[in-house]
Amino acid sequence: MTMDLDLDHTVLLPIDMQRAFDGPQWPRRWNDSVDANGIALIEEWRSAGRTIIHVRHDSLTPGSNLFPGSPGNGFRPGFGPVGDEALVTKSVNSAFIGTDLDLRLKRLGARHVIVFGIATDICVSTTIRTGANMGWDMILVPDACDCFDLPDGQGGVIPAEQIQAAHVATLAFEFCRTIPAAQLLALKEAA
Repeated sequence: MTMDLDLDHTVLLPIDMQRAFDGPQWPRRWNDSVDANGIALIEEWRSAGRTIIHVRHDSLTPGSNLFPGSPGNGFRPGFGPVGDEALVTKSVNSAFIGTDLDLRLKRLGARHVIVFGIATDICVSTTIRTGANMGWDMILVPDACDCFDLPDGQGGVIPAEQIQAAHVATLAFEFCRTIPAAQLLALKEAA
């Protein structure tokens, strides 16, 4: 699965690793390791001098905890651009829509795009689906993603773990490859 991954032409794309998602208005999340796994990937990528393009959701709705300038719009500790690392800001679910992400990837000569972030079933999934449809080799790091418990429309709740499992399965079936963080980090060390 990871054999045809040219790390020198692979871009790391952390999506929406923002403070807002810790707010009380959001439902329960499941992955206590999302930050540790994401930070490990970013640190390894930086140490190898490889490209990271950070993605931040800038809501267009005044009062949203993701609205630019609000505390929730800021990156979680350990995330966000450092030095000359790129930042793409979006106002919809896909990091490819209404941004120059596709052009940036082409100019970099990228072949593979490794994605992780919040939420698996929303902005991560939509970015992967769009990227795959545009011809990019998209790779999901499931254990560096997180999502929320969601209402089932009938008065109940679908646990975040089930949301995660269903979306990872769907994405892997049609839109991307999946590589756990530890496997990706081991591959980096062997490169």
